[in-house]
Amino acid sequence: MNIDLSLIPDTFDAVHAGLAATVIGLLFLQILFLTVAFIAVYRKPSPGKTLPEEIPASESIAAKPLPSAAQAARIEAPQPALEQAPEKSAPVQIKTVVVKEATPDAALQLLGLLQKEARFIDFIQENVSQYSDTDIGAAARVVHEGCRKVLRQHFELAPVRTESEGSRITLSKGFDASRIRLTGNIVGEAPFTGNLVHRGWKATQIKLPKITEGHDVSIIATAEVEL
Repeated sequence: MNIDLSLIPDTFDAVHAGLAATVIGLLFLQILFLTVAFIAVYRKPSPGKTLPEEIPASESIAAKPLPSAAQAARIEAPQPALEQAPEKSAPVQIKTVVVKEATPDAALQLLGLLQKEARFIDFIQENVSQYSDTDIGAAARVVHEGCRKVLRQHFELAPVRTESEGSRITLSKGFDASRIRLTGNIVGEAPFTGNLVHRGWKATQIKLPKITEGHDVSIIATAEVEL
């Protein structure tokens, strides 16, 4: 196909300008129609979905009475979640240990009685390695008799356990550890069964002599001067 270039107009007059404007206008309208059609297809509800029904004017929000302030507060206020009450556990009992300071007066008074009746401190302070067993035995007999006299005069003693030594006994759970001391192979928890090695001693009564005011109990034995 041959195109005759001589047919192309050399000048651009009003007619050609009108034709160009018409072509551009038609092109703009076509683009506009395509855009509208695309939007309509995109906003079309999918099958299975229904558009919300139009609310009649008689049932509009404006026609309904507004709730009171109290009702609005009940509606808007979030309901507190019900919290489960914590389980009450057994109270932990903490045993308070009270430490009492022992006064030295009674101990010093007892040492004074043992020194007076048995020459106890003289015997203990003496270096007995230079004496024979016979000499030590004779002195120990004197000390023994004097200490025995002090105990009988000023103390009443009783055994902690009444069973015979060497007998088989069973200690139940919760036994008083201040009265019984376990020795040997201690494994596990009570009850324990073992041999009674020593019955123990406890003081049931103490009868120490009264101290006069101004008496210095730290002087266990007075010094002696022979004239």
